[in-house]
Amino acid sequence: MALINILDHQTIDKIAAGEVVERPASVVKELVENAIDAGASAVTVEIKDGGTSLIRVTDNGGGIEKSQIRNAFLRHATSKITSADDLTKLVSLGFRGEALASIAAVAMVELISKTPQELTGIRYVIDGGVEKEQEEIGAPEGTTVLVRNLFYNTPPRRKFLKQPQTEGSYVADLMEHLAMSNPNISFKFIINGQTRFYTSGNHDLQEIIYRIYGKEIAAQLVPFHYENKGILIDGLLGKPVINRSNRNYEIFYVNGRYIKSTLISKAIEEGYREYLMQHKFPFCVLHFTIDTDRIDVNVHPTKMEIRIAEGPAFYDTVMRAIYEALHETEMIPQVSLANSKEERREKSNQTAENAKVSVPEPFEKRRIAEAASCSVKSDAIARIYQQNQSNRSHQDAEGQNSQKTGKSQLQEATIAYRPTNLRKISEQDSLRETIDYHIEDQSAAKNLPAQKPVQMELFDDKILSEQARVHFEIIGQLFDTYWLIAYEDKLLIVDQHAAHEKVKYERFMKRFREHDIASQTINPPIVVTMSGKERECYLKHADDFEALGFMIEEFGGNDYAIRGVPLDLYGYEEKEFFREILDELADESVTGTPESIRIRIATMACKAAVKGNMRMSREEAEQLIDELLTLDNPYHCPHGRPTIVSMTKYELEKKFKRIVT
Repeated sequence: MALINILDHQTIDKIAAGEVVERPASVVKELVENAIDAGASAVTVEIKDGGTSLIRVTDNGGGIEKSQIRNAFLRHATSKITSADDLTKLVSLGFRGEALASIAAVAMVELISKTPQELTGIRYVIDGGVEKEQEEIGAPEGTTVLVRNLFYNTPPRRKFLKQPQTEGSYVADLMEHLAMSNPNISFKFIINGQTRFYTSGNHDLQEIIYRIYGKEIAAQLVPFHYENKGILIDGLLGKPVINRSNRNYEIFYVNGRYIKSTLISKAIEEGYREYLMQHKFPFCVLHFTIDTDRIDVNVHPTKMEIRIAEGPAFYDTVMRAIYEALHETEMIPQVSLANSKEERREKSNQTAENAKVSVPEPFEKRRIAEAASCSVKSDAIARIYQQNQSNRSHQDAEGQNSQKTGKSQLQEATIAYRPTNLRKISEQDSLRETIDYHIEDQSAAKNLPAQKPVQMELFDDKILSEQARVHFEIIGQLFDTYWLIAYEDKLLIVDQHAAHEKVKYERFMKRFREHDIASQTINPPIVVTMSGKERECYLKHADDFEALGFMIEEFGGNDYAIRGVPLDLYGYEEKEFFREILDELADESVTGTPESIRIRIATMACKAAVKGNMRMSREEAEQLIDELLTLDNPYHCPHGRPTIVSMTKYELEKKFKRIVT
């Protein structure tokens, strides 16, 4: 009989670390989330060799009290909760109390921390879960954690790590998501001594996306806000022109935590449905604020998944909010004629601008820089001291009111140099602290970029509207496919097939809703045999099949006879067509019109629409455009392709060198 062994603490910690510390990115995630929970307004992350040899996370948060340092590295020790009841009202990112213990079990860890109340900080070293050293040390407020030689004592785990470049990309992806989840915090990310990106912490989400994804993406975003029934959603929706080929750019956060949720993804995609081509997915960054009693965050070791109460109602709310927001926005893609050389020059200028900005460095580097600038500080101390003495003399002469005025002026002069309010100085702060921060913030202010101007919307009034229609000037047809229209200072190009397909689709959908799609009787009927599950699915959606144009009746037993099919699809393999819809309906669990039905109606519209390389008369084109303008969404065909694109007069004049910029 096998003996039952009680494992020692080191083995237990290493097993637990396998759940929490999967790779270097897991370590960075836990440490940065701890920094955010500690109230940090600036966080610097540095890694080397993909994070396997060094991870350094520095923050300016509240720090850890000296007496609590050892407790922080014990398993299930946390300041975030005190009992199981707290799990229903969590607002912090971490709460399990396993992060530091798990990291310390498989790496060499050094922690340096100082609270605002203490004069000195504490340095604590722990290797492989064994305490090595603890001492007092001079340090700024906040915490620095250095993790070296990850998995040094668990070679099998280290062996299965990927190449440093790949592991570094995982950390970079994580840092991008953390930056977008906290636009109020200044982040700096360094790989092998080179700054990958930084954020200013000025609450501007679009600026963060600009720094991470570039100008082209940031210029195609629509602000989004929704609030109702205990749900608040804020963020940015990408226009269809930047749709992607996978779901990696569907980025959403729930109560500040980056998560993956099939429910939210499906709701967003359903809201985007009319703007998505096949196998395309939207770009969006959304922040959800949901009452804590409606979600369960304690369902996954890495807290990447959550459960949402009343899922169907939540799905419907999100889908409708996205749908309505997109329908209020002009969605005509803008054609740019800029060449690659000009784009490279713009990116080069952007990189040069980024390099000018200063953000908090790890405190060891700051100490060296401060030591070199002691003489500068001494001179500044003398000047401000003399100014203070002069103010005092003036205050004695003028009285109490003058004293208050002089004090407020000194505070205003100090705050004026503070770009992101990384630290707040109270009225009781010493003169020395005021001088130090005054000098640091004045230096940082010189390197900060100018405030980003607010970008105006691409179109003030909608182009595809009955009011704008009177100003359309149809120039003619190009390549027997595209119609050219002049409108004010823009050239509009309409794809006749996509436009006609959209018009046909809306007609068919209207008939479908009104049960008015024409049917074609077939003789002899087509007999299909259904399984129990298929029969249940058919009976559930019988009204949808009838509205689509099918005429079906029972034929005995498990057999059903198809006696009529949609007129516009007569001649298509009717039996296979029916089976395809039935199979797809069996896998769908969404509300509203089933996606399979919409896809088939879109196919019917595509087959019935005028094709490319077919000449249309001007009268036919005008009638098509008039009908297109009556639609709720005239910008995209049912398959997500644009019906119309625009080109500005400015772009044309740039190409002909009438404008040189």
